[in-house]
Amino acid sequence: MRLSRALSVLLVPSVLFAAEKPFTMLTDDLLAKLPEAQRTEWTAYIAKSKAFAAEEHRLLDEERTKAEAKPAPGNRAEFEFDSDTPAEWFASAENQKLANIVISYQTPTGGWSKAVDYTKGPRQPGTHWTSQKGDAWHYCGTFDNRTTTEHIKFLAGVFTATKRDDVKAALMKGLDYVFAAQYPNGGWPQNYPVERGYHEAITLNDDAMIHVLEVLHDLAEGDNHFAFADAALKQRAQAAFDQGIACIAAMQVRIDDQPTVWCAQHHPLTLEPVKARAKEPPSLSGGESANLVKFLMRSGPTTPEVVAIIESALKWFDAHRLTGLRKTKNDQGKTDYIADPASTAVLWARFYDLQTAKPIFAGADDGIVYHTFQEMAAKNKVAYDFFSTRPAELLGKELPRWRKRLEKGK
Repeated sequence: MRLSRALSVLLVPSVLFAAEKPFTMLTDDLLAKLPEAQRTEWTAYIAKSKAFAAEEHRLLDEERTKAEAKPAPGNRAEFEFDSDTPAEWFASAENQKLANIVISYQTPTGGWSKAVDYTKGPRQPGTHWTSQKGDAWHYCGTFDNRTTTEHIKFLAGVFTATKRDDVKAALMKGLDYVFAAQYPNGGWPQNYPVERGYHEAITLNDDAMIHVLEVLHDLAEGDNHFAFADAALKQRAQAAFDQGIACIAAMQVRIDDQPTVWCAQHHPLTLEPVKARAKEPPSLSGGESANLVKFLMRSGPTTPEVVAIIESALKWFDAHRLTGLRKTKNDQGKTDYIADPASTAVLWARFYDLQTAKPIFAGADDGIVYHTFQEMAAKNKVAYDFFSTRPAELLGKELPRWRKRLEKGK
């Protein structure tokens, strides 16, 4: 089998990765190859991103001439709540206090960093917006782990419940951040201002782009506490949403000219599958792709192109089931998957090879791509789900729901 597009420089061989230096995907060489109109758009986008980053640095440096310099307090818990949370919940005194703290940690560009402990109170001058210790600007504004999108949803709920002007101002600034971060081709980077490395990739990993599209969909429809949006804001959200859907269509990987699914991250310019961390090689993603298809089935447009995308992905999932495996614990108490013809479990690999479409397993410690879970687990710490059951939901309860949606033409 062969990929329809040239990916030779992006594929990961079954050898140990060398220690990598920081790299960039948005290179001058690739930008120079773009048609003039696109090159102008991308050049302006990159310049704006750099200007935002420079202003953030300037503001923090200015604060730190008068106050103690320190990172934000860290917290591994994600900032998350249910989308159907009633407005009354947001009106509580506790959530009014939380809103004040959340607003204080909004970056100057308009986003939020992940893993910040809001129980420690509002941000004080001199305190960074991010809790990251190594690179002090790492994840300073991100969509990773539901960050920024969940903050926007929270502030929308608080504004709906209270009509506070300061909350609306922060909410609108957060929405402007989403619009500013969108690449000219419709995708979103993991971090904005854009951070070098795999963070530049259009990120489906952990459903980052899906969460952005969910916010835009609700905003365009006036749903889930976004009823405040006027016609102009709804139109802006719809345009960004439509561009995002077009990007998803363009990223669907084709092998031997047949559509398959997606990688967890795609190159911002070429849209080709790219690697992230050592355990995340360029590949066909069983998990992220399933969540993306579910979103499209429920909230995507029912245009012929999108219907074709969904149907081809469902066909691919149906053809790549893994059976005869049973999840168990080995003698060391670690998770293992063993052959068992009697097992009724139906699984999908998290990663499939881009050429053979067979499962692959990359080691988090050694960066080697293995052909079996056992080979990888024998030489690496396993703290990651290398198998998924998510596609079963698509082929089960989501499929009849999708068929009914098509019948209704919605």
